[in-house]
Amino acid sequence: MTHGHGHGHHHERRRWSRLKHALTPHSHDSADRLDSALETSRRGVRTLVWSFAALFATALIQLALVLVTGSVALLGDTIHNFADALTALPLGIAFLLGRRAATRRFTYGLGRAEDLAGVVVVLIIAASAVLAGYEAVLRLLDPRPVEYLWVVAIAGLTGFVGNELVARYSIKVGREIGSAALVADGLHARTDGFTSLAVVLGALGVALGFPAADPLIGLAITAAILVVLRDAAKEVFRRLMDAVDPSTVSLAEQTADAVPGVHGIRDLRMRWIGHSLHAELAIAVDAHLTVGQAHDLAHDVEHALLHAVPRLTSAVIHTEPAAGADAAHASLAHHH
Repeated sequence: MTHGHGHGHHHERRRWSRLKHALTPHSHDSADRLDSALETSRRGVRTLVWSFAALFATALIQLALVLVTGSVALLGDTIHNFADALTALPLGIAFLLGRRAATRRFTYGLGRAEDLAGVVVVLIIAASAVLAGYEAVLRLLDPRPVEYLWVVAIAGLTGFVGNELVARYSIKVGREIGSAALVADGLHARTDGFTSLAVVLGALGVALGFPAADPLIGLAITAAILVVLRDAAKEVFRRLMDAVDPSTVSLAEQTADAVPGVHGIRDLRMRWIGHSLHAELAIAVDAHLTVGQAHDLAHDVEHALLHAVPRLTSAVIHTEPAAGADAAHASLAHHH
């Protein structure tokens, strides 16, 4: 009798919870999740357009000054700035592809194009390092005078300001929308800014009577590009291998386990597709629940997860009885 009374109150609360959920405005149905994904893609594209314009303009100014001064350090910085501008192209294409709806062939959509664009960014960074290093070594072997040192210094400062503005914007937006590729691009721009300051040091060294300072700074710029290459490659590799921050996994576990009616969770898996996070998990429920009740509980868990976990856009919930689940899984054991 006592159990029946509690059970009735439990269903009363569940009905009230579902009614309140239906009447309260929220943004987790399919259309709203699609709108959210489109908005993040739009922000990404806007960021790339501004980044491309700023870096391309900076690189053009520096290129004109390279022709005047003959500085190989400034040439290396200019090459890197052009590379930074070019990385906007594959990322922009990836964001546009990510807007496309899922199809029968690409059932998750084309969000993974963003991760592939991250690989292209890494390759462009690597190519810029090779080119900058080659020019610096060539100048060490065949020294040439650097002229208009004050112009070199101004060009270096220009490069720093342009890159730092782009870096701050790209990293901020990339983290807000969960785009590893955009963050990698921003980190690339930030390092370019510091290498631009190195150009100023090279000009100072030449002015103080040390001509080799210019190509040596060019080599230092190459080393800085390699450091950024390592960090960007690590970030992109983790994303391609479905790495998720462990704290995000813990948050998802705690959130699902706290939903009334859930007696435990297992097999939680999470992965990024572009800048959207997806989850799959099994929840243990009362074995006496009807199919409809278990289905409603699964939606309660999904709803809680979508509210609690940043960038999560979908969660597939499998329900299983709290008692006897191991026996039910025994028939599938030989498939694992």
